[in-house]
Amino acid sequence: MQLTKGVEQGICIIVLLATQQSSAPLASDEISRRLGVSPSYMKKITRKLVVQGIVVSVPGNNGGVSLAKAVSDITLLDIIEAMEGPIRMYPDTGLISLAFQKGKYAQRGQELLRSVFSQGDRLLIEYFSKVTAADLLKEGLGMSDLPTLNWNRETLSDVIDKEQDDFK
Repeated sequence: MQLTKGVEQGICIIVLLATQQSSAPLASDEISRRLGVSPSYMKKITRKLVVQGIVVSVPGNNGGVSLAKAVSDITLLDIIEAMEGPIRMYPDTGLISLAFQKGKYAQRGQELLRSVFSQGDRLLIEYFSKVTAADLLKEGLGMSDLPTLNWNRETLSDVIDKEQDDFK
């Protein structure tokens, strides 16, 4: 199983928004520029995050996108399901019954595979529901408090480097 690039793009959007100043929505054009995608494709990605309740779209000249809930309440499962739908590895097309003429062993094999993959789905769901975007950001940045900036005008490196210089 391989997730689509939409998951990675969704994660990038959450990182941008989690560190964005709460008073200033991040412009959709800025997000599409940073992700290297067209504005129309960016809207499709954002729409999936809006439907899942992860982000909100703010209309108007100074509008854009903001987080709908605290970054500590956003899990990897939320982002994966927003981009991919519910986790379900096994397609279960009924091929086993077709290939083995619906015999008792085909039925048993089909039930066994459903059970095994269902357990795998549950394990993935359990794991991804425990990993929050805040945890990943803090570990990735090596900081206990997330920096805030206005991505419409500055970069994360600019802000972190400035904070470190001010600390010295």
